[in-house]
Parts: sequence; structure tokens; C-alpha cells
Amino acid sequence: MFLPLLFTISLLISSSAHASLLDFCVADPSLPDGPSGYSCKNPAQVTVDDFVYHALSIPANTSNLQKFGVTTAFAPQFPGVNGLGISIARADLGVGGVVLLHTHPSASELIYVAEGTIVGGFISGSANTVYYKTLHKGDVMVFAQGLMHFQFNIGETPATIIASFGSANPGLQITASALFGNNFPSSFVEKTTFIDEAEVKKLKAVFGGTG
Repeated sequence: MFLPLLFTISLLISSSAHASLLDFCVADPSLPDGPSGYSCKNPAQVTVDDFVYHALSIPANTSNLQKFGVTTAFAPQFPGVNGLGISIARADLGVGGVVLLHTHPSASELIYVAEGTIVGGFISGSANTVYYKTLHKGDVMVFAQGLMHFQFNIGETPATIIASFGSANPGLQITASALFGNNFPSSFVEKTTFIDEAEVKKLKAVFGGTG
């Protein structure tokens, strides 16, 4: 009993000591990155601007098929969050706009509805249960790491969502793009989804896929 407890305490002390070695690790995208994030910028070259980001005040372009646009403040755009396990983004949805079913492999997500009325939801991994809710201005919803989730605007005005993440690089995989936006052969998509090949090719034309 004593040895496992001692080992656990040692890990906690080690983790705490490691965390205190640096005040911060501002991302330097010109250097190699690894599983824990981007390499650290030379502290002598760090400025206050590395910790400030202005672009979230500007609405994203929604003149596309989805009527949706996003502005991300992840480590590549906002170097100061590198290594801190946090990031933020702004999503704008025009009337009828939709955030397609997608996942973030590396982070849970918390959304705040800043403007408009949307439906937000996710699908559980264990039972494929769908949890969804109409959200109004001021409402908050959370999506667990790796679960497929979505939002769409059901209001008569544009909607704005502020999303925070538990990672400086949450990652992204859009279900429709994974199936129809690449060179995954249409016959393979048909075999693995039971979607008719003609419909697969039609969707590939929409999402820019080949094969």
C-alpha cells in the first residue's frame, strides 16, 4: 500500500516541479513540434503581443455552402497558449448556417452562445444516444473530448458562438469531409457506409473529393 502511494506522490511532485520550470512556452512554429506542442520561442524574443489576440472581434466569412465561418485562436495563431492546455475560437453562423458533425480528438469543448439561437448537440460513444438542445443567447453547452457534435442556426438572425477548448491544439475531424472530401474510393465508402455509390459520388462533388 505504501509503495503505490509513494509512487503517486512522486509523480505529483515531479509534475509540479516540471510545470514550474518555465513561466510559459510561447510557440515557435518555425521549430519542430511534438506530442506536447510546439517548441518554445527563445524567451529573449518573446513580447507582450505573443499573449494578445485581436481577431475574435471580427465576424468570420459565412458566404459558403454551410453559411458558417470560424476564427481560431489555437497555438499556431495565438502562440501564448502553447503548452497551457487552453484555446478559444469564434464561430459565426448565418441564417440557416450549420457546423457539420465533427470531433476534436485532443480536447473537450465548451460553447457560449453570444448571439442568436442555435441547436447544439452531440452523440455519445457508448450507446449512440443523441443529446441536443435549443440554445439561446447566454447559454452554455459542453462536448466531451472525441465525441461527434454539431450546431446549427435555427433563428432568424445570424448567430455567434464563442468556444473554449482544453488544449492549445484541439484537432479537428469533420465527418462529411473524412468520407467525401478526399480520395477515399467511392466503392469503399459504399461498402463501409451502405450509402449508394451514386450518392457517394454526388457528395464527393460537393465536398471536393475524388475517387
